[in-house]
Amino acid sequence: MRGKWALWVVCAACSGRAPAVAPATTAAPPATGESGMPAPPAPSPPPLSTVTTPPPASSPLPPTAGTAAKAPVKPAAPAPAPVEAAVTDGLARGTGEPSDEQLSLGDAAYAAEKYKEARARYRKAEQLAPKDPAPKVGLVRVSVAEANLPLDYASAPNEARIPPLLKQLDAALKLDPDFGPALLERGHLLLIQGKASDASGSLARAAERLPRHAEAQSAVGVALVALGQARESLPYFERAAALDRDSPDRLGNLGAAYLLLGRSADAVKAFERAAQLAPNVARYQSDVGTAYLAENRLDRALPALDRAVALEPQRATYVANLSYALQLSGNLEKAVAAAERATQLDPKLGSGWLNLGTALAKRGELDKAEAAFRRALALDPEDPRAKANLEELAELRRKKSSAP
Repeated sequence: MRGKWALWVVCAACSGRAPAVAPATTAAPPATGESGMPAPPAPSPPPLSTVTTPPPASSPLPPTAGTAAKAPVKPAAPAPAPVEAAVTDGLARGTGEPSDEQLSLGDAAYAAEKYKEARARYRKAEQLAPKDPAPKVGLVRVSVAEANLPLDYASAPNEARIPPLLKQLDAALKLDPDFGPALLERGHLLLIQGKASDASGSLARAAERLPRHAEAQSAVGVALVALGQARESLPYFERAAALDRDSPDRLGNLGAAYLLLGRSADAVKAFERAAQLAPNVARYQSDVGTAYLAENRLDRALPALDRAVALEPQRATYVANLSYALQLSGNLEKAVAAAERATQLDPKLGSGWLNLGTALAKRGELDKAEAAFRRALALDPEDPRAKANLEELAELRRKKSSAP
């Protein structure tokens, strides 16, 4: 079933072009390394991902889609997850009524990626129960899957297919302002548009009504991280992981939140478990490698990051992360080669250019290093790391020119 929502975030202490949300604060210039140049940028942090599911509960109506962004809702942290099963996914309620039977058949067809059949079942349910918001939510979910919409945070701010879907969800919420599935789907679509503030309103209320639904909890966390509220996001990610203990996605979100908060040891534990559950998924190898680097465990980081590149050799961020680790190991030849490869795969990846410039400077190729740093600065004129690298490079040149 399609429904993997990859909602990416970027840690303020890390580098790299954000495939999603820019951090609320910028990183301080890196500390100067032994070479006289700033230490290479930390690898791009792992993404946060959520999984869409059709929860069977509800929550109050959030702001109408398309309105001006309001101050984000600051939801109360959820209570610690008890030892209880997460709610079963699906829009059907198990009432045995004809409309509910159609919902159940629609849920099954959607899970099997039989979207044409799912649409027909949800349409039939809508005809049988026109005042029930559930069929409308089902139809939106099918439309999202059929359209193959990008599911990264802020990946489609101007996507023309999203506003009509939001209107459908608003119509469902007019029937029942406390219908959680509609709020959850609405929040997801707003996140795709990059409207984290509006999304947080929908998702926070959905989480209140769906305390045992892992996705509802996780989605709130994603919205809060997008708003720069990593500390507030942590209880939601912890609860989602507790409810869905064997989900690599939940563990990946939790580990990313721990890294954002500087809790690298906890991040390692979460990422190690995710990598064990999904050993052939590159993301989790990169995640755990990044956490190992934060723990200064280079002997563990290098194999994991190398494995990530082997699994997905075309992913520029993974190659850039490996370049950073190779620099730390002192293997400048391979570090330069990896950084060059990262910039070829994605010329807009800032961490690739920063890593390349640092490695070249360590090799004494200052002109090439400056060119790389200027490419990084051109990508983000406000990036303090690129500015600090260029300043350090100028100082290094002054020292060399004044040396006897």
